[in-house]
Amino acid sequence: MLYTLATIIVVVLIYFLFVYFTQKRVVKTLKEDEFKAGYRKAQLIDVREPNEFEAGHILGARNIPLTQIKMRMKEIRPDKPVYLYCQSGLRSGRAAQYLYRHGYRQLYQLEGGFKKWTGKIKTGK
Repeated sequence: MLYTLATIIVVVLIYFLFVYFTQKRVVKTLKEDEFKAGYRKAQLIDVREPNEFEAGHILGARNIPLTQIKMRMKEIRPDKPVYLYCQSGLRSGRAAQYLYRHGYRQLYQLEGGFKKWTGKIKTGK
């Protein structure tokens, strides 16, 4: 029993390390000032769900939720930088991995996500 539990813990740990290092390879994580310096010349994509986007988002962002990225990938140009963010950084990392597998190479994400953002925001109705 103890051996099985230890094996499961090791497998889960290896999986998380694999995901972490894969994301480090495919997407560059930027601090807020670096993100601000480049996102106006790029495609700024909020990968949170529409209700989260409406509650508040970075000025100029387009909402393409992670759950819809496969269907809406044609809306994102592969020849221009893509700046991604979500609430904390997990979903934007997953979106970056998906885009990378489909030929996108200039991928950036906001460190800490929207919850750490101190710049201008726009809220819905």
